[in-house]
Amino acid sequence: MEEINNVEVVPCTESEYLKPFRVLYNQNGTKKSWDFMQSHDSVSVLLFNTTSHCFVLVKQFRPAVYMCEWEKAKTKTSQGAEKAEEGDASESQEGQSAPAEESSPSSPWPPASAGVTYELCAGLVDKPDLSLEEIARQEVLEECGYDIPASKLKRITSFRSSVGVIGSKQTMFYAEVSDDNCVSAGGGDPREGELIEVVKVPLHEAMTFAYDERIPKSLGLIFSFIWFHNNMSPKYKISTNV
Repeated sequence: MEEINNVEVVPCTESEYLKPFRVLYNQNGTKKSWDFMQSHDSVSVLLFNTTSHCFVLVKQFRPAVYMCEWEKAKTKTSQGAEKAEEGDASESQEGQSAPAEESSPSSPWPPASAGVTYELCAGLVDKPDLSLEEIARQEVLEECGYDIPASKLKRITSFRSSVGVIGSKQTMFYAEVSDDNCVSAGGGDPREGELIEVVKVPLHEAMTFAYDERIPKSLGLIFSFIWFHNNMSPKYKISTNV
């Protein structure tokens, strides 16, 4: 994974992807307000390689996850500094010397790995002239390197994500691929600044992977593995290791 440095947090006033709003409304006679973000809908694809009996996922750096981890690290550092100051004050009251200079709590940036997540192949619905299946097909080719016809994509379901803040809809598909369909290494579109690593998870390790909280992953990925276990695993007569 690439090294992350020179991090700077700046106000976001213009974005192609997110637009902040505040809605004012009456609910059962009570005036209310709610802040939310408007964003594109999206598609995701659970890919299963029938040649190697493994799931094909993507692994990438997510700045939002990284910043959440930084915020937690900063809070812990601040709390540790406060305890140290309390200890210094106690020592000073007991007649022992206290440091002459005040030290400000530092909040070092966490390693890049703190922002890396495992996800399904996915993309935004931002091409109005294409069907959801065609958009999903393009994402599979760009991110994972498999060239499959849109007709091979089976719709699993659709759902709302981040309902408290965004509420956009994601449509999830399932597709079976083989090594014969692999035409490139994938990795995303460099023109869009994507840095994506293709990861394969063996079928028999899928549910262990899904429930391992040490592995950062999206909820959609966990749901898709459960869906496969309930609907597709009998076809292959291989345990998903629940």
